[in-house]
Amino acid sequence: GTINIQKIGPVNLNGLTIAEANDYLKKTLNKIYNGLNNTNDPTSDIRLTLGSIRTIQINVMGEVVQPGTYSLSSFATVFHALYRAGGVSDIGSLRNVQLVRNGKNIATIDVYQFIMKGNIQDDIRLQEGDVVIVPAYDVLVKIDGKVKRPMRFEMKKDESLSTLISYAGGFEADAYTRSLRVVRQNGQEYEVNTVKDLDYSVYKMRNGDVVTAEAILNRFINKLEIRGAVYRPGIYQLNGKLNTVRELVNEAQGLTGDAFLNRAVLYRQREDLTTEVVPVDIKAIMDGTSQNIILMKNDILYIPSIHDLEDRGNVVIHGEVAKPDSYPYADNMTLEDLIIQAGGLREAASVVRVDVSRRIKNPRSTVDNDTIGQIYTFSLKEGFIVDGTPGFVLQPYDEVYVRRSPGYQAQQNVVVEGEILFGGSYAMTSREERLSDLINKAGGATNYAYLRGAKLTRVANASEKKRMGDVIRLMSRQLGEAMMDSLGVRVEDTFSVGIDLEKALANPGSTADIVLREGDVISIPKNNNTVTINGAVMVPNTVSYIEGENIDYYLNQAGGYSENAKKSKKFIVYMNGQVTKVKGSGKKQIEPGCEIIVPSKAKKKTNMGNILGYATTFSTLGMMVASIANLIKK
Repeated sequence: GTINIQKIGPVNLNGLTIAEANDYLKKTLNKIYNGLNNTNDPTSDIRLTLGSIRTIQINVMGEVVQPGTYSLSSFATVFHALYRAGGVSDIGSLRNVQLVRNGKNIATIDVYQFIMKGNIQDDIRLQEGDVVIVPAYDVLVKIDGKVKRPMRFEMKKDESLSTLISYAGGFEADAYTRSLRVVRQNGQEYEVNTVKDLDYSVYKMRNGDVVTAEAILNRFINKLEIRGAVYRPGIYQLNGKLNTVRELVNEAQGLTGDAFLNRAVLYRQREDLTTEVVPVDIKAIMDGTSQNIILMKNDILYIPSIHDLEDRGNVVIHGEVAKPDSYPYADNMTLEDLIIQAGGLREAASVVRVDVSRRIKNPRSTVDNDTIGQIYTFSLKEGFIVDGTPGFVLQPYDEVYVRRSPGYQAQQNVVVEGEILFGGSYAMTSREERLSDLINKAGGATNYAYLRGAKLTRVANASEKKRMGDVIRLMSRQLGEAMMDSLGVRVEDTFSVGIDLEKALANPGSTADIVLREGDVISIPKNNNTVTINGAVMVPNTVSYIEGENIDYYLNQAGGYSENAKKSKKFIVYMNGQVTKVKGSGKKQIEPGCEIIVPSKAKKKTNMGNILGYATTFSTLGMMVASIANLIKK
């Protein structure tokens, strides 16, 4: 607060701003240095700058989050001190903050003046050793309901309900402002006070008061409503110029062309809030031939449309059209109109067979009838003309079926890959195209092809997927879903078909030369001179194929059976997908590329467990699922 100047000594500048201190120094130094105050022609000047800000220590006590001693800038105010202390606690007062200096209470700060009005006049600058004390609140009230800031507010003892409303930001637009409900504690129990608007400014608030601002009533004092076949349906004002049915219809810009004139309905609310219906001859009233009806508040006039009173229905078109769907019925709609609305015929559509089904309708019938529908069959000519004569008129709920032409066939492709001269995709030219036909188209197999190992993969149709799903559900009941999940068994989009391509090529047209289907893929492998041994053996292995060796030779190559092997159930899976049980020594059954599977003994004796043998390869398990599905089919 002081500076030392040579030849003058200490100069006290405490409490002055930089500008005030600068002016004070000019006057003081002018006694020694002439010309400092000569604003017209100063010979010298003085400029005061602030090098650093001194810190002061103050104490914040009472109901704050972190009471204690704080080092603040010498420019700090009471608000800075409250901020450093974390603000007031839940029970701290914002209306009665005390500032104590040199043991005396020099100011009481009301923070609401700043929060509500932006007034910082009470934000006093602190000095070294000042103590800021925050006492507990005296009066805390709550206001909720239809005010802009529903919350708790701290009030001073002399503040009124109108002050509380201003703190809450005033009423919302739909608030009931003529009175407020105040729930107050009287020291023994609660009491309810209804305070009228004229008393808001004199009703003093007490600690614990709960004030509620209600909403206005959800009702109208002068509402009329018109609905239905008028140009401007909606709500209108009931007054001396608008209080009859004719006036209300005219106010709504009149009746639309589709208005049902024979009868309208007036819904009226009785005094007990029940509703009565008053019939209205709207045509007679509008013509002036019937007495006009006087309206009352909350009346609702409904004028139906002729379309509201009839079941128009839809018409539906199925089959080979661009957009098969349900379409709204229209008067005089013909079969040709509907086909055009559905985007026209597809390429596969038959023009010699279009069926229309129609409901049986006889509202005067008193007996049951065995006939449940009528069928009309047509052929189409150019321009969608029916039988050379345009104009078969449809009725509501008619259904049209455009059939697929039996002479239309889209391209169907099959694939051959692997050891084939011209592998790739080929279009089928006959429903009876067989394996041998496809191989011949593709130029035949290469010299390295292993024909007995050829495999056919087929796309599963819906019925085949269903059968495989049935097998998997049966397996799940036997083995449990957890086991099935661990084995990865699920319904696939494709499955393997066991084939013998060598026999098919040797005897074209025989049972081995199976008929192909769209999406079939024939894979012809190279010669594979190995045999794989898997399952319940000591060391699963793949070894060279030796012609004439029996099953025991290959099992020995895998270390023999393991302890849990089910020896009598071993089987062989061939490269073409076929599966066979080992018989005797198996010498004649073993072929190059095959896999010998030794099942494990099941922990529980189950039929499906015996069938599966807990196969160790997913591919084998998948083929078995497909095989069992085919057995079910047969």
